[in-house]
This record gives sequence, structure tokens and C-alpha cells, in this order.
Amino acid sequence: MPIVVQKYGGSSVADVEKIRKVARRVKEKRDAGYQVVVVVSAMGDTTDELLSLAKQVSADPPRRELDMLLTCGERISMAVLSMALQEMGVEAISFTGSQSGIITTDAHAQARIVEVRPYRIQDELGRGKVVIVAGYQGVSFKKEVTTLGRGGSDTTAVALAAALDAESCEIYSDVDGIFSADPRVVPDARKLESLGYDEMQELASAGAKVLNAQAVEWAKARGITILARTAHGQGTGTAVRELTVPSDPRVKGVTSEAEMMVLSVAANVPLAELLEFLDARGVRGRSLGHDGLEGSSRTFLVIPLADVHGPEALRRELGTRFGDGVAWRDELGTVTCVGVGLNADWAPLRRSLGAAQDLGARVFALHTSPLQLTLLVEKTHLKPLTARLHRELLGA
Repeated sequence: MPIVVQKYGGSSVADVEKIRKVARRVKEKRDAGYQVVVVVSAMGDTTDELLSLAKQVSADPPRRELDMLLTCGERISMAVLSMALQEMGVEAISFTGSQSGIITTDAHAQARIVEVRPYRIQDELGRGKVVIVAGYQGVSFKKEVTTLGRGGSDTTAVALAAALDAESCEIYSDVDGIFSADPRVVPDARKLESLGYDEMQELASAGAKVLNAQAVEWAKARGITILARTAHGQGTGTAVRELTVPSDPRVKGVTSEAEMMVLSVAANVPLAELLEFLDARGVRGRSLGHDGLEGSSRTFLVIPLADVHGPEALRRELGTRFGDGVAWRDELGTVTCVGVGLNADWAPLRRSLGAAQDLGARVFALHTSPLQLTLLVEKTHLKPLTARLHRELLGA
């Protein structure tokens, strides 16, 4: 029997009734002749609530203990879903990440999967059971419980699909696939029927919340097609895969990101020393840009807040170590356009800068690559600039 891996996000398992709906969908898949492995996130806002609990005790919680705490959320989801399936007469069993054979690096709070040993999963599938796996977590070679960072359940699902030679990996969320922009920001955003791995990874890294960037990286390396679908209907979704023909050379999507910290670094600060300081604290950067737009000589480091578990403590340490040379800019965010061949000529950049100027949005820095164009602007301009660039570059 073919194997299908399904992943359900926190909003899809937010309460008992939604868990029952997920159980019915899983049963339908199994009744259609598939062996089913289900990866679940924590229910609703459980992860945020647990993180808030930790920060009531410590401004910068020890990352090992944070992993021990946060992995409880997915364990609740997996057990309750298993109970719901068994109530429907479907044999099911739940496993933690470590029981599932998810082996990771030992970087607490942002580990990466290095190997999957799905022996227990295979045994239980052979016994006719649905296997439910707690996403977002694994175990290091040192036998330490680890977490994979925000959105890590996507990575769990793709890694298991690869290890089990699954027919497909279905990622379920509140929306029916990948859109050219967040429909809440751009009502006319278009659903994309298919998208290449590289474009999806750029969108995910730049703030699109539908898929996790590391999951897309795994899928690309192992040739796994990801089907992004809605958990609340029967839409066609979006297939993320290796495209057999070159992608249409135009902008595919526009996204913004406000949940970040931006470090403005003066020219007299040794950049290598600052990067070593951040590396030692496990603080990952998304991009680095230089502000030459107004004669400034400052460098900007863009860092997702999801990778910073003690921002206030980090702010104090930066001040102690680098003084006024490193300024913390809370008011800045990014707007990013993604597409193959996006920067083949100057038109997209020229039009983007013109749109920002028309809106009165100062561009503090910019970053370009063959696949993306990112503008660093004040957060108050993120939504209007996203909508304007979508209209300018996608015609809607």
C-alpha cells in the first residue's frame, strides 16, 4: 500500500472539534487504500503560551529547558488525535520525534534534521495502524530533546516522507495553497497552482507563513513534491516541486515580514566580530544589506525574531559589547518580491523604488539576488507597499 504523509498546523488542531475533523479526513485517506502518517503541530496558540510561561520565569530561558517545555505542545496534539481516531474505530498510535527516529543536531531551539530512522513507524504501519508523529522535535546524538524552530513541523513531515518513500507529502493549513501575496493584505492575490522549490524557499524565508523554508530545502534535496492544501475543504492547493520547464521569468509573489529585529551597524564596528558574537548565541541572520542610498555607511542585519528567545537580554549584551556602534531598530521590516529572473534587468528595482517613493516610504537598505528583491522600510509601510508592489509587478 502506498504511504502518504499529512501535516496539520496548529490552527487545524486548535480544539477538539477540529481534531475530530482532522481524524475524519485521515480516516478517509486510509479507507481509500493508503498507509497514513500524520504530523501535528501544537494546538492553537499552545507554543506561544508555553513560551510566555517560560519568559515569566526568565527573560532569556535556557534553550535546553525551553526545548523540554515547548515539545509538550505537540505531544498533546498527537495523543488527542490518536484517541479521536481510535474512537472512530481506526487503529492508531502516537510517537514523539525521538520515538519516530528524527535525529538532529544538538543546537537547541533551532536544530536541523540530519537523519531519519523510521523503524518504529514502519513496524506500526505494517500492523495496519495510522501513525501520528509530534512535529517540530527530534533527538540529538547526545540523546537531548531538540526543536527545529518555528514551522519545524513542516520539516518533520517532509523528512519522514523522504525516509518512508511516501507517494506525497500533504501540508494542511487554513488557506488553499500558496498565493502571490497574503490575501488578508492583497485581496486580489492569485493562487499559484505550482511553484518551484527555489521560489518557495525564498518566499518562506522572507515571511510567507504557509511553508517552512527548511522543509522546502529538504524537499528539493530529496525530490519530494509538497502539496499545500486547505484543512477545511477540497481545494486543489499548490504543488511545490521541481519544475520540468523553466519557470515563467516574472514575479511570482510579494511578501512582507514584521516579526524581526534589525541591527544597524556603524562602519567602525568589526563586522566579523559582531557575527561571531551572534553565532555564539545561536542568533541566525536572514540577510545583510548596506545602506548607500543616502550616503550612509551603515550595514543592516535582518534577524527573524523566531530565532531570538531572549531579545531583551541580547539587546543588553549588544550594548555592553558594542555600545552605540550597533543600534537596535524595532520599527523596520521587509517587503520582498520573488521570481526567477526577477533582476534580469533594472525594471523591477526601478519600479519598486518608485512605488516606495510614491508612498513616502524611505528605503533604508535593499538586497537583490537572481530570485529576490528586498526593501527594508518602516513597518507602517509594509502592508501598503506590499499591495502596491503586487499591483505594479503582477498587474493586480
